[in-house]
Amino acid sequence: MIKVIIVDDDELCRTIVQDLINEVDQFECVGAFENALEAFKFLNENSVDVMFLDVEMPKMGGMELLRNLKISPLVVMITSHDEFALESYEYNVTDFLKKPVTAPRFLKTVQKIKNQIPINENNVIDSNNDEYVFIKTDSKLVQIRLDEILWVEALGNYMRLHTENDKHTVLSTMKEMESKLPANDFIRVQRSFIVRLDKILTIEDNYVIVKNKEIHIGKAYKDEFNKRLNLL
Repeated sequence: MIKVIIVDDDELCRTIVQDLINEVDQFECVGAFENALEAFKFLNENSVDVMFLDVEMPKMGGMELLRNLKISPLVVMITSHDEFALESYEYNVTDFLKKPVTAPRFLKTVQKIKNQIPINENNVIDSNNDEYVFIKTDSKLVQIRLDEILWVEALGNYMRLHTENDKHTVLSTMKEMESKLPANDFIRVQRSFIVRLDKILTIEDNYVIVKNKEIHIGKAYKDEFNKRLNLL
């Protein structure tokens, strides 16, 4: 699911936007906040894909919130005043909605969002995010935090992502998966396995131990693997 939050001190506007979000497949509203300070705290503790953000709010406005965020999700600005549109685009916002928000105009915004978070042919969402990826399983989208992935295993035409508590199988290739995983955090140790470096518990002979799994280090990958180790 594409995780969405709403930040607006106007209760009616929050309700309208939330109702519209609930009608969109693959969208999930995970928070609705009446002020930017609450949203700021939530964003620092949770992964969010899209934020519908009011420009004018007490204590902290929408522009000020964006200035204070280290990492911002996709942003759709909401306001009653056209003059804020130009300034909002300086923050690389995805779209600008004028109140009152209507369903036809909202659906155009949804399409812009989907254009920036597309699902590729291998069922992995190109989120351009270094904290998580989305994978398509059955008829739903599942968010996988990158720091929860232990290793990735190739199984013919499929890839299986092993996390702390689960495993997910998707139609994909090793090359495709490597392109989605941050190179600083993951390394390929053989033809069929990618492991997350900070999940390696021990290295014994030509094997890495990740959780209870022994994974052989392929001869062709050993030199690069040794270079990446943070040895004392």
